Amino acid sequence: MNNKQRGDAPKRVDARVDARADTRAAASRRTGAATKWVRSPAAQERRLRQVEMKRGFILAAALECFSRAGLHGTSLEQVAARGDVSKSNLLYYFKSKEDLYVAVLSELMDEWLAPLRAFSADQEPAAAIREYIRLKLELSRDRPDASRLFCLEMIQGAPLLRQELERSLREIVREKSGVIRAWIAAGKLAAVDPHHLIFALWALTQHYADFAVQVESVTGKTLDDPAFFAQALASVQALVLNGVAAHGVHATA
Repeated sequence: MNNKQRGDAPKRVDARVDARADTRAAASRRTGAATKWVRSPAAQERRLRQVEMKRGFILAAALECFSRAGLHGTSLEQVAARGDVSKSNLLYYFKSKEDLYVAVLSELMDEWLAPLRAFSADQEPAAAIREYIRLKLELSRDRPDASRLFCLEMIQGAPLLRQELERSLREIVREKSGVIRAWIAAGKLAAVDPHHLIFALWALTQHYADFAVQVESVTGKTLDDPAFFAQALASVQALVLNGVAAHGVHATA
């Protein structure tokens, strides 16, 4: 190896070392940049809460708009304005007005069916039915717009909710009808048809929300009046429990 070659070798080695160092530095920068954008678990949880909160605001605004004007009488712009969000932001959470409408109705159905889900065979039927009536009347008092929107959808033939009704609603009614039959078999309840008992419970409790104007026109009162609420609760409980009480079983037991 001549002197020129010996002099060039260290330079080539240094160049390779520098190239490897540059590569490591670039990789480190890329890793650092990637790490910088990874959310911590706490940050991810905060983000999820923010998303759920915004979604809840939009659903509440949509319920208010839909319960007043229905699906076709409501625009996404109206819902966005009511929810204090932009239309584009609303469409980030719900892809269309129909999608938003179904989401509102599905949430309402879950809320209105919650008291029925509580029925179990190991309960005393009088206590279970009494509590069910109380919870449903409270919903009629506190969420009348929800009940009216659901009623409006049923009157229109439930075009956007029928599949959900035929699946989840039918299943829960089937299940709780079995509970009612168990009460009847145990001699704790009169031999009534479970479906018709459930329909009667829906009608008697939701009437105070769906026909609130009629109720107020006749009585001059609404469920917001504590005395009228107590009177309605006691009357509906007595009507139902006296009608389904087994022979020798007192409705007030």
